[in-house]
Amino acid sequence: MQGKGDERVSAILDMAKRAGVPVRFCDRKSLDRAAEGASHQGCIGYASDFVYSDIDDIFALAESRGEPPFIVVLDGIEDPHNLGSILRTCECGGVHGVIIGKNRQVAVTDTVIKVAEGAAEYVPIARVTNVNDAVRELKERRVWVYALDMDGSDVYKSDLTGAVALVVGAEGKGVSRLTKQLCDGVISLPMRGKINSLNASVAAAVAIYRKIECDGKNK
Repeated sequence: MQGKGDERVSAILDMAKRAGVPVRFCDRKSLDRAAEGASHQGCIGYASDFVYSDIDDIFALAESRGEPPFIVVLDGIEDPHNLGSILRTCECGGVHGVIIGKNRQVAVTDTVIKVAEGAAEYVPIARVTNVNDAVRELKERRVWVYALDMDGSDVYKSDLTGAVALVVGAEGKGVSRLTKQLCDGVISLPMRGKINSLNASVAAAVAIYRKIECDGKNK
């Protein structure tokens, strides 16, 4: 860290002190070397690798809020910007947790965390070996699982109240065949234009807020 007299740096110092984070001061050249070519404004922070949750943590959060579980399952999302955007919408929409796969799926990277704008700190993210096994577990735990894909029931005519998981597929590929077969149903967004799909993060946002609308109508 450099520039103790800067008001922004002083604010960071204060937050670090309150959080018990150790601080070391160094010159500009040392910061430049530590940044490895990336831009900085006089401060560099180090964080440990992202700590994932598990499915039990997601259910525990729902129980602590006195709400039926609301979960988003991502089936092969590869774009970190899409994952970050989805996490941000999930946090804003009250989703209790997100499940992602270890294979053919982007992990929670620095880019994901940046795009999520802090949401990755508040939404439990479970990283599982097999998404299909996770879907089976959710169904065993009495969660209704719906794939968000083409040729399904109109999302605006679907009842998404209660314990629900939404499965969002990969960009361009959609939800995989076996995963879709395991789901309790398929829901789709009405398409009135000349193309037949939306960006994965946009489609997820529409479905999440449709779920919120359903819950609101049944209170």
